[in-house]
Amino acid sequence: MNNEHTLNPELNESTQSSHRNGNFPWMDQSLSPRERAEKLVAAMTLEQKIAQLHGAMETINIYALPSMEEMNAMSPEEYDKLMAQIQVQRHVKGIEELGIPRFRITNGPVGVGMGDGHPSPPATALPMTIGLAAGFDPELARDYGDIIGSETATLGQHVLEGPGVCLHRTPIAGRNFEYFSEDPYLSGVMGVEVAKAIQTHNVIAMGKHYVVNDQEYERFRANVEVDEHVLRELYLLPFEMLVKDADIAAIMSAYNRVRGTYATENRYLLNDILRDEWGFKGYIQSDFWSCRSTAASLTAGMDHEMPDAKWCNETNVKNALEDTSLEIQTVNRALVRRFTQMFRFGQFERPYNPGVIDAKGHGAISRKIGSQTAVLLKNEGGMLPLDPKAYGTIVIIGQSEFVDDACNGGGGSSKVDPLYTIPPVEGMQEVLHGLGSEAKVSKVTVAKDLSNLEEAKSAAKEADLVILMAGLVASEGADLPSPNMLNDQNQMLTELLDVNQHTVVVMKDSSPVMMPWITKAKAVLEAWNQGTEDGHVVADLLFGVVNPSGKVPTTYAASENDLIYAGHPERYPGTDEGNGFPVIRYSEGLNMGYRWFQSQGIKPLFPFGFGLSYTSFELSEFSVTPAQVDGKSPITVKVTVTNTGKVAGAEVVQVYLGIPVTGQPPKRLVGFQKVFLEPEQSHEATITIDPSATNHPMSVWDYCEHDFVVKPGEYTVYLGTSSEDTPFEATLVVS
Repeated sequence: MNNEHTLNPELNESTQSSHRNGNFPWMDQSLSPRERAEKLVAAMTLEQKIAQLHGAMETINIYALPSMEEMNAMSPEEYDKLMAQIQVQRHVKGIEELGIPRFRITNGPVGVGMGDGHPSPPATALPMTIGLAAGFDPELARDYGDIIGSETATLGQHVLEGPGVCLHRTPIAGRNFEYFSEDPYLSGVMGVEVAKAIQTHNVIAMGKHYVVNDQEYERFRANVEVDEHVLRELYLLPFEMLVKDADIAAIMSAYNRVRGTYATENRYLLNDILRDEWGFKGYIQSDFWSCRSTAASLTAGMDHEMPDAKWCNETNVKNALEDTSLEIQTVNRALVRRFTQMFRFGQFERPYNPGVIDAKGHGAISRKIGSQTAVLLKNEGGMLPLDPKAYGTIVIIGQSEFVDDACNGGGGSSKVDPLYTIPPVEGMQEVLHGLGSEAKVSKVTVAKDLSNLEEAKSAAKEADLVILMAGLVASEGADLPSPNMLNDQNQMLTELLDVNQHTVVVMKDSSPVMMPWITKAKAVLEAWNQGTEDGHVVADLLFGVVNPSGKVPTTYAASENDLIYAGHPERYPGTDEGNGFPVIRYSEGLNMGYRWFQSQGIKPLFPFGFGLSYTSFELSEFSVTPAQVDGKSPITVKVTVTNTGKVAGAEVVQVYLGIPVTGQPPKRLVGFQKVFLEPEQSHEATITIDPSATNHPMSVWDYCEHDFVVKPGEYTVYLGTSSEDTPFEATLVVS
């Protein structure tokens, strides 16, 4: 597939002959990708240029589409029919006479989602991105991105729309499942590794949604007002890391307005920051229907409208050129940027020849990723891991999404059509059989209105072991009504937890939820929306085949009143303020996520970075060197980690920094390392704080310098195993 000398079979014989005869100077591989792109654009007619500015989907009225609530109420057949209408045209038409291939685009970032084709091709349904972040392990992120990149290439697609690196500002945001975390550094580290792995397969990775698309509510209309230092230190930071550390090829602009201007028309974001300051060399694609104009969007820095030609059509572009609101050089610039990336990854030479995905091989990797990202939230009395031979009958109880089939969560355009799935009962039965257990596994599916809850109670009472499965499957297009699980699942758990003392709760979430029943539960495992290998992963964890090692990537609040928007509608869902559209004010400033809880003195239910294990660890020999620095030289933090338990496991060492600047939160994450240890084994973990790193670990945004600056003063270095559990401290003086 990657043979650079193979001609594209989608081109006819005369065109291929032109290739052979050297009539296409842009096919000269001795030239740089940009030189080739410039030669191609110079050879194009105006009509050909315009045809390449946009996707080929037939223009539709997006406001005539069903609401997310209506989509959720559809039958699977009705939903698939609607999605087929949208997904079949995810491409830009090729131009045969110029050797331009059909440009095929597929969605991500939790696997290969809606792609160009009818129907959209099946792929490996990976664990949700929030779960990947819980792994706190860049190597897992590389494995994750490698699967996505490999499958995108195998399916003949050119672009994977992901990773998504917006932040979890609220637990109710509809797309938290496909974003990483509330922390910008963790999100950036994991996003960089995913993007780099995708692009090793000569697939364009696309960071999204740029920027502050942290909610789905009124996403086509809402305006986000956010201070510059907050934008820089939190919400832009993971995008900056994608550009500088991953050399990402594309960025997707967001739907929402930012400071009154739509993101797709925001020159300050698209040009001044992204290109002039960060040095971004790729191209910018609109989110689907986020483009709101022709001249304004292209001039601001948007290069490619998707999925149709609602704005960048021939009539509009020619009119804009004629009235000089748009320049032909701007059109050329947009095309050169995209073609440069296509040439960079050899996409003009690559034949369209879809292959077969290694479903079982990739499923095995997905199983490994999933088992290392689950978070053990509670384990009273060491109830877990379970003895596979101690129970004759096991019943799994929960609502349909969580017990009937693998929890392939996340609705909307990123949803993956899985190649196969391992349901909970079958997966647990297979794992138990492999462990020599003869236990019988059954299930009770609880109705959404809890009408058969008594039946479930009876089954729980009679079983030797009860596994309660509950959770949340969020969706693009709509935020959740509250951070509580839907369909009275809290009541379901509250009542069932009283029935049998041998009961474990398995959560399958796409975002943190309220747990008012937590005091009744002896053991709680957050498994996330696992995708393909759900049944195997959960059983591996419960019965100790794998020791859970995930950490909370976004804080779990104990009460809804503890969240940043409680009593502050201007923070969410926003207020009109006479504008005619919602205005959302990030008035909490830098105090978001664990920073909010710490700055307000609020104790969370489960703090950022928290996660239990089936073994125990001890930290010792902590050191920070040097103790005095100039704000430019790297600082080395060391600690020895010892597995003091009886089974192998992994601990995540976390380093936080207290910045001596007024208005800064108590702590910010600046480094972490996941350490795998056998019983009684020790390892010296070394974490470097480099002031010049792209995450600006020691810097704050300076309005006068219009840059990140390290301020002099006494910094506090914290080390521990969560944002709240940092027993080691040291003072670092910046002179």
